[in-house]
Amino acid sequence: MTGNHRARNVLARLLPLLLLAAALVSGAMPGPNARAADGWWNPTARPAPDSQINVTGEPFRGTAADGSVRGFVDAHNHLMSAEGFGGRVICGAAFSPQGVADALKDCPEHYPDGSLALFENVTGGADGHHDPVGWPTFADWPAHDSLSHQQDYYAWVERAWRGGERILVNDLVTNGLLCSIYPYKDRGCDEMDAIRTEARESYELQAYVDAMYGGPGKGWFRIVTDSDQARSVVEQGKLAVVLGVETSEPFGCKQILDVPQCDRAAIDRGLDELYALGVRSMFLCHKFDNALCGVRFDEGTTGVAVNAGQFLSTGTFWTTEQCTGPQHDNPIGLPTALARGMLPAGVELPTYSASAQCNTRGLTELGDYALRGMMKRHMMLEVDHMSVKAARSAFEVLESQAYPGVISSHSWMDLNWTERLYKLGGFAAQYPHDANGFVAEANRTKALRDQYRVGYGYGSDLNGVGGWPGPVGTGAPNAVTYPFRSADGGSVLDRQVTGSRTWDVNTDGVAHAGLLPDWIEQIRLSGGQGVVDDLMKGAQSYLGTWRATERYSAGRELATGAAASASSSEWNPFTSYQPGRAVDGDRSTRWASDWSDDQWLGVDLGAVRTVDRVTLDWERAYAAGYRIEVSTDGSTWRTVWSTSAGDGGLDTAAFAPTAARYVRFHGTARATQWGYSLYELSVHGS
Repeated sequence: MTGNHRARNVLARLLPLLLLAAALVSGAMPGPNARAADGWWNPTARPAPDSQINVTGEPFRGTAADGSVRGFVDAHNHLMSAEGFGGRVICGAAFSPQGVADALKDCPEHYPDGSLALFENVTGGADGHHDPVGWPTFADWPAHDSLSHQQDYYAWVERAWRGGERILVNDLVTNGLLCSIYPYKDRGCDEMDAIRTEARESYELQAYVDAMYGGPGKGWFRIVTDSDQARSVVEQGKLAVVLGVETSEPFGCKQILDVPQCDRAAIDRGLDELYALGVRSMFLCHKFDNALCGVRFDEGTTGVAVNAGQFLSTGTFWTTEQCTGPQHDNPIGLPTALARGMLPAGVELPTYSASAQCNTRGLTELGDYALRGMMKRHMMLEVDHMSVKAARSAFEVLESQAYPGVISSHSWMDLNWTERLYKLGGFAAQYPHDANGFVAEANRTKALRDQYRVGYGYGSDLNGVGGWPGPVGTGAPNAVTYPFRSADGGSVLDRQVTGSRTWDVNTDGVAHAGLLPDWIEQIRLSGGQGVVDDLMKGAQSYLGTWRATERYSAGRELATGAAASASSSEWNPFTSYQPGRAVDGDRSTRWASDWSDDQWLGVDLGAVRTVDRVTLDWERAYAAGYRIEVSTDGSTWRTVWSTSAGDGGLDTAAFAPTAARYVRFHGTARATQWGYSLYELSVHGS
């Protein structure tokens, strides 16, 4: 789910909704249908009646001349969010064995005229009322600005696949607080229970599609659990579906009054369970600070409302500080009367200095443990929604291990992190802004993609309460002319028809998943053929990140236990700060130098090795300027890496593999009044 877009945030819109709620409270099964003569991509049996697909031609399959796969990546979708949040926030379902009329029906409280559709009326464009009838008329929903109605009906996802989409990340999503305070629900609010249900429903959708195509394994919707399997699916021209998790309290790891409600054992159990379910990527925090990390704030009045939700969930409000680098979290708005009304009597919303936009909460000790647990299981980290402080720490951990599994899936990461992500081997996708805006942002980062030879993705966030591109009008310069050919060249798409409703991206905007190919055609017409080309490279790039994550090996750490020496060591009658303390594998000990700039700490690896990375785990007394030097004989030194912008924390100096027996840190400028102090110095290589 998203953050900084119109009506984008579930909690931001839900909390004002509670005031409204308080005032209000005082089909058919698949039938026989011979497979069409034009090939494997049409089912042997489809439910009747059902939505049309309105796509002809064989989807592209195989590989390009260079052996790469082609296709779009939807890196952030919520196929099963109707099962989360207590079951009555998102109305309708991605499929139903009882057919389309059962799947595409409104929530019962929305009848007869939508006046009791609390969530819809606060978040959407319904203006207090809407026609609740879905199939077959769809007078008012789904719509680009209707945030509580199903947008991922399987036939619409099928159209997206036939239009060129080859990888879809299905983020299993919920929020326990939203569930608990929303007056309508038909199930409990435990977040892990919701994740289990959504995972099960995803596999049931796969079986539902398989049945249309003749049996297990024959459908186009394929849940994949490793990159080789995913590549095979894409090469067959089908849709590889990756399971992810986006929730505020994974494994029950919330915090109450700054006290974690989970421990390491709960994290291990949770990660093991998610992995067994097929989950391969996840967020560690989302919307509220939790026991793992601080979040990147929502901004403006939305941020005020979410901050109130933060208090209701955790007992504490966000706290801010001045940012120390170019990255920043979003500015929180001023308190509003509605937000004040959400809180218990006597509790006041805080105000924040405009000069302090960064969350004081970063990656916690438990968050560091969870991240390393993901790395141990070769899972991919979703860095979106992390506070700047948490993201910085996460990047430092990933860089210290040269771990490539990092994803930014829907424009909710400070964009100044983009090159850092690409250097690791990660994958980035953009939220589906209007076509012109999407092209502009994609062009802004084009040089980086070219430099790192990566493709691009979009994170549709459908069913994620985000708001999507609206209609451009039939006379707009980028109005789509129907029919049009898909970007992969394999199919021809006409206007999409469901029941008696005909959808046209020019007049309806991106109302559901089936209109994503139409929106991409708008991107092309906006002068963005280069962007479409990069999007077509997305599948290859995403699979490259995943494959590198699976095959990741930490390599060999060479410094622990090695002989260490230093230019000086701070004297203390009670504690030793000798150089060996920085290579003993114990983070509770440290080396500290005298209080002057020109100081060094070195290790003797015992023999000439090939080294390519040095990691420095700083105490508060860190170096602003330093270099990494290597030698084969201990006499002649050469610099392999240097910086004048050290920022403390966990630093990684990566350089071309080089031969060395001796490796040393050489400080040139202290960042504090003290000397230099390192918990651990690690040397990586072979």
